[in-house]
Amino acid sequence: MPPIQGLVFDAYGTLFDVHSIGRLAESLYPGSGPAISNLWRDKQIEYSRLVSLSDPAASGTRHYQSFWELTQAALVYSLQRLGLAHTPAQVQALMDQYAKLDAFPECASVLQALHQAGLPLAILSNGSPAMLQSAADHAGLTPFLQHLLSVDSVRQFKTHPAAYALASQTLGVPTEALLFVSSNGWDIMGAAWYGFQTCWINRGQFPNETIGPRPQHQGSSLHIVREVVGV
Repeated sequence: MPPIQGLVFDAYGTLFDVHSIGRLAESLYPGSGPAISNLWRDKQIEYSRLVSLSDPAASGTRHYQSFWELTQAALVYSLQRLGLAHTPAQVQALMDQYAKLDAFPECASVLQALHQAGLPLAILSNGSPAMLQSAADHAGLTPFLQHLLSVDSVRQFKTHPAAYALASQTLGVPTEALLFVSSNGWDIMGAAWYGFQTCWINRGQFPNETIGPRPQHQGSSLHIVREVVGV
């Protein structure tokens, strides 16, 4: 493989802890916080796949809704599925918190080191532009990231090729010279099939996918990225 000339990070689950929302959910619905968080995340991803798979046109799916809209729809579904009464104010409180998810503890130091090494860093995410900007600003990561790339511009969610193409198009670096970093096994698989070098942040110590190529690098936190790059 060619030397790494840039790094592309997934956002949710990789840099930002999607389950940190569980604390607020627990305070609003005692005893149900983890269930809300888990079902919400699963439904959010399911909706994104449904939207893209139902119309995979390279010009964008006619079923497109922003990730923010899908996230709210997934939240309402989850509350209904769990039989939890909810008010507009409660839904809004959870959505407001989703815009300010906690970053994982090592994120700032790792991104700072990579940035100081002179490597271009980008987020490539299903998240809408406003979601990504809010999360990066809240976590203090914005100074280290050259680009916040949202699939909103191509109206297709990952793992659609049009979404992954944004990285090389924006950074001006061949796909095979970019390291794609994600905590989501399905995202790593899609990125590998598209042509990226891959690094799986396997925070949950899950087994490797049983189809397709294995990630070239794997670790339990973002610290592995520094080892791969050598900074």
